[in-house]
Amino acid sequence: MQAYMNWSGGKDSSLCLYKVFQSGNYNIAHLLTSVNAVHDRISMHGVRRSLLEAQASSIGIPLTTIELPEEPGMEEYENAMLQKVNELKQTGCTHAIFGDIFLEDLKNYREQKLANAGVECSFPLWKINTTELVHEFIELGFKSIIVCINEQYLDKNFCGRIIDEDFINDLPKNVDPCGENGEFHSFVFDGPIFKKPIPFTKGEIVYKTYHAPKTSNETKPDYGFYFCDLLPA
Repeated sequence: MQAYMNWSGGKDSSLCLYKVFQSGNYNIAHLLTSVNAVHDRISMHGVRRSLLEAQASSIGIPLTTIELPEEPGMEEYENAMLQKVNELKQTGCTHAIFGDIFLEDLKNYREQKLANAGVECSFPLWKINTTELVHEFIELGFKSIIVCINEQYLDKNFCGRIIDEDFINDLPKNVDPCGENGEFHSFVFDGPIFKKPIPFTKGEIVYKTYHAPKTSNETKPDYGFYFCDLLPA
C-alpha cells in the first residue's frame, strides 16, 4: 500500500518510520511536514528547512511541505492540509502514517478529517508504553537533540540536550518520556533510517511566546517555549 509519512523530524516520527520499514506493509512515497513559511522552519519545532531537507535526503524519501503563515488559524491550517493531502492522493497515496501514541482526541481528529478526504490513517506506535518506546529508540541507535521545550513542564536547561538515559532519568515525573503531551520536541540526526548523520552545530537558545486560544470571555496566559537553534554544519 502506498502511503505518506507525517514527518516532524523528531523521535516519534523517526521511530514510527523505522517500524513501518520493518513491517513492510507500506511503501512510503512522501514525507509530509508543516513548515512556517515566514521563517523557513518546521512548525512548532523551529528546525531550519535546510536540516529538514537534509533528513529527507539521508532517508531517501521525497519531502513534501505544507507552507503555513506565522500563526495560522485552524481553518487556514485545515484548508492547506487537505489541499496537500489531495495532491498526495493524486500520486497514489491511499494511507497516512502518524507517530501518535495515546492522545485519543488527536487520533479521532486525524481519522475524521482524512476519512472525508478518502485517506486511511495508520498509527504504528499507538498505545505502546512511552517509557518502552524511548528506551527502544535509544537502543536502536537513534540520536536526537531537544530543540523545543514548553516552560510549563521543563526549564531552559533541558533545551539542547541529547536524548539519552541521563535525559530520561532527569525528567520530572509529570513529564511523559516521549513528550506526548507537548512537553518537548526533538530533532533526530542519526539512526537506522538514515544513510548518513545530519551534521549541525548548536546555536543560541531563544524564548518565544504564543497566544493561547480564547474561549468565550476567558483570557488565558500565553504559552512560553525555549528553542535551541540548530545551524547546518
